[in-house]
Amino acid sequence: MMVTGMVQFEDILRQVQSYRGGEDLSLLRRAYEFTVKQHAGQKRLSGEPYICHPLEVAHILANMKMDPVCLAAGMLHDVIEDTHTTTELVRQDFGAEVARIVEGVTKISRIKFLSPQDQQAENFRKMVLAMVDDIRVVLVKLADRLHNMRTLEYLPPDRRERMARETLEIYAPIAHRLGMGKMRGELEDLAFLHLEPEAFADLKRTIESRRKVSDEFLAEVRAQVEAKMKETNIPARVEGRVKRLYSIWQKLRRQQIPIEQVYDLLAVRIVTDNVKNCYAALGVIHNTWRPVPGRIKDFIAIPRPNLYQSLHTSVIGPHGQPFEVQIRTDEMHRIAEEGIAAHWKYKDGRPLSQQDEERFAWLRHVVEWQQEMRDPGEFLSTLKIDLYPEEVYTFTPKGKVIVLPRDATPIDFAYAIHTEVGHHCVGAKVNGRIMPLKYHLRNGDIVEIVTQTTQSPSRDWLGLVNTSRARNKIKHWINVAQRKQALDIGKRLLEKEARKFDISLRKITDEDYGRVARDYGCASADDIYAGIGYGKYAARQVLSKLVPAAKLEPAHPSRLATSVKRALGVGSEAAIQVNGQDDLMVYLAKCCSPVRGEEIIGYITRGKGIAVHAKHCSNVQNLLYDVDRRIDVEWMGPKYALYPVKLALLTEDRQGMLADVTATIAGVHSNIQNIEARTGDSRANIEVTVDIVDVEHMEKIISSLKKIEGVYQVERVTQP
Repeated sequence: MMVTGMVQFEDILRQVQSYRGGEDLSLLRRAYEFTVKQHAGQKRLSGEPYICHPLEVAHILANMKMDPVCLAAGMLHDVIEDTHTTTELVRQDFGAEVARIVEGVTKISRIKFLSPQDQQAENFRKMVLAMVDDIRVVLVKLADRLHNMRTLEYLPPDRRERMARETLEIYAPIAHRLGMGKMRGELEDLAFLHLEPEAFADLKRTIESRRKVSDEFLAEVRAQVEAKMKETNIPARVEGRVKRLYSIWQKLRRQQIPIEQVYDLLAVRIVTDNVKNCYAALGVIHNTWRPVPGRIKDFIAIPRPNLYQSLHTSVIGPHGQPFEVQIRTDEMHRIAEEGIAAHWKYKDGRPLSQQDEERFAWLRHVVEWQQEMRDPGEFLSTLKIDLYPEEVYTFTPKGKVIVLPRDATPIDFAYAIHTEVGHHCVGAKVNGRIMPLKYHLRNGDIVEIVTQTTQSPSRDWLGLVNTSRARNKIKHWINVAQRKQALDIGKRLLEKEARKFDISLRKITDEDYGRVARDYGCASADDIYAGIGYGKYAARQVLSKLVPAAKLEPAHPSRLATSVKRALGVGSEAAIQVNGQDDLMVYLAKCCSPVRGEEIIGYITRGKGIAVHAKHCSNVQNLLYDVDRRIDVEWMGPKYALYPVKLALLTEDRQGMLADVTATIAGVHSNIQNIEARTGDSRANIEVTVDIVDVEHMEKIISSLKKIEGVYQVERVTQP
């Protein structure tokens, strides 16, 4: 059976035969015929027959040169989810391997990643474990997501935005971590198109307006490079490319530079036959054009963690136009484009290669984290940090390479060496000079860590480190030390309270402690003591539960039914409820100034009550090293209050811009408390503090400001 107007099964079959010649491919035909039968009569939102989707997924996998088992699973990936087919039936008809992959993809498809944090973290765990079990599960899922993103315009706006955001936050970083540059690039651009349509259109127009000049320039440079390579007898294939839109947009936003200063906007790629000729080609390029200082990167000698290898250099080309040159071998190019799919082998029961083992190292780390971490938010933060590292390459005095994220410090380096080296770190010599622990390491730094056995981690270190390993080790150490202190304080406070009522704690049984622990959701009496020590529970309240017959004077004579707390700085209208506690002082943290409607989290402070942070606050991860001091809080009731929010705008410097900004803010019913503007380089930085009612009101203001002609960027400002 054939379906017209789409990728044809016979085309896929011929493609697979071209790289799996001589193998029995009857499995693929059976999978195709089964899929056609199961999805008969079903249509996609585009109006096409549903069968076109599994065929396109199989086609993407065939382009990646995946094995027949993987392609069969790609064709069958929706039959459990969208038809009456069971996993058992797939296992009977196609074998355990195919069934396991299809079942894994089905489980991932049911995951809602953009969900409440606890559930989101659990969903991440499930996907990571599926990846470790069989990486083809995620390769099929990535192919499925890529085709869905290519046809995203047929979805309703809310689903379209959710899927695009999920793609940008989850699937593109995973493709990057697996070294799949081509897949990652297309996923990012498609997500960018739907999440920031106006910015996408503006940038595309800018690039298109330069297209003719760019193409002519690249053609001229390619011809020169080809001639030089021929002249020096270096076999080479030369390609030209314009940087992807999402990558350009990210760089423009991060560095706040005009497009003329994006040195890698245009690039030439030289693909040659061996490593020796890669370096020879680099020499030819530098003899032909002047290199830009600091822009030479050797990822051949020191590959990126996802095993990407290439030489990068930026040079000033003809007519003063900067451009990037990438030099690599054919094998390096294949791995840069396809990543783990380029050399993933399942046939003949072949063991994993050393490179494949290295690719899996980060997955094994993630599995270890998910087993160690109690706090979902901590796990989530760790995973997001590790999925998208931007690396610096540093060295021990003996020459061992230590790869760290950008802005890593000597403390990160120390923990990368060994946990005990990190714990006892007191200083560092960088390139032979003593440097402070807050120093940001740079490519090529030689680092020697100075230790003392009396040194121990400081909470301040959490503000300095940039690796998940260092952060987790520091948090664990502080957690253990502070919990011991809180436990001792809690015992003393409970004993003191018991003496007031002439009650002997020795007479209280383990059963009583167990009963009260269950009431508080604790695992043991020690958890209750620690909670009292932290200020999470009142000693008298705990005592009244332990000895209910003693008729203690209640700690809270008038229990407020709504558990309304005072909120400092914003007035009584902005009520916050603290789950399970009464009469605790509550205040909004100044660092993030959360507004009604945002997700919030409470943190018990000593002597100040409960600080309420927005969950997105950059300080939250540093503060929440001890989950025992975290407490659930929520906005209470549809109260009306005004919250000051500072917004930062990056705009073009034109007459009337300030007037447009103020008129737009007034048009969405907001008052301006303060506004400041600075200009330079044909751009303006405007900071405006506005009164808002809730998070929806804030988002409406930001959305309206983005629509003003000449406004490049609008962001909420929070304090570090």
